[in-house]
Amino acid sequence: MAAGTSRLLPSDIRLSPECRTSRLLDPVRGQARPRTRVQPGAGPYPEIDVVIDRQDRIFWCYLRPDGVPSFTPGILRDLAEMQRSMRRMFKDSAEPPLRYFVVASRLPGVFSMGGDLGFLADRIRSGDRTAVANYARACIEVVYNNAMALDLPIVTIALVQGAALGGGFEAALSCNVIIAERHVNLGLPEIHFNLFPGMGAYSFLSRRLDSARAERMILRGTAYTAPELFEMGLVDVLAEPGQGERAVRRYIAQDARRHGVERSIYDVRQRINPLTFEELQDVSAIWVEAAMRLEEADLRKMERLRAAQQRRVAAAGANGAAAAGR
Repeated sequence: MAAGTSRLLPSDIRLSPECRTSRLLDPVRGQARPRTRVQPGAGPYPEIDVVIDRQDRIFWCYLRPDGVPSFTPGILRDLAEMQRSMRRMFKDSAEPPLRYFVVASRLPGVFSMGGDLGFLADRIRSGDRTAVANYARACIEVVYNNAMALDLPIVTIALVQGAALGGGFEAALSCNVIIAERHVNLGLPEIHFNLFPGMGAYSFLSRRLDSARAERMILRGTAYTAPELFEMGLVDVLAEPGQGERAVRRYIAQDARRHGVERSIYDVRQRINPLTFEELQDVSAIWVEAAMRLEEADLRKMERLRAAQQRRVAAAGANGAAAAGR
């Protein structure tokens, strides 16, 4: 096998010369662990960073969208292609090459701000229903595949180390397990611009909680702390600030012997209270209708929120640069 490649790496990902197989110190076991990193821009994924831990069979996906950390059409394309590549990994391997999928973010302080508000405001203002519907379809395809663990024998984990709002919270809820650092906020702010989260929030919350509490969370538009959501049963593991990846490693190490039964429990959950793609499709169609009815005042609120998101990203970048310079 050529240097810099891995039998666990999807065949359609090409490693750049500087992207080599390396070894990472395991913070749980204190041992060196082989991994393969796919640099941003290498292969088909310009806006996500993929790291494959071959020993523990973990597929790490770090969101790194270009601009505001939201689910832009570009990052949705990357995620859809990544999901197809993961399926090909299983098809091309005699034994399961992965046991866990972890989605996280490369941007300090932010997991994801959710929908692409700039794109949506522009398309809604121009009356482009087709573009809005296509965007919703791309979102629910990625979310549904993740909720079904790609129909693969894997456990999906959301590592939330920063704010997860709107579609970012929905993305986390689509995972089997949510591990969040204590300081982060998660919430559904769409009600503040006269809309509702239409890419799975009601479906996931009503199953994890109940319909009454799901509606209360959506209609209040409140941001919750990770400890609050832990008490509600929505966050599964709390980690100290900066210790999220260590918490994921610890969870996986403790889960190793029961991986099969945990995966079976999630299959039972789906059998008892099934989530169908048709459900997400029907809800997203209602969301599209609601979005196309938004008035100019609502669209201006969306744009002000997007501007606030841009300022937050700029501040996070400045803080990161300052920290690096110290």
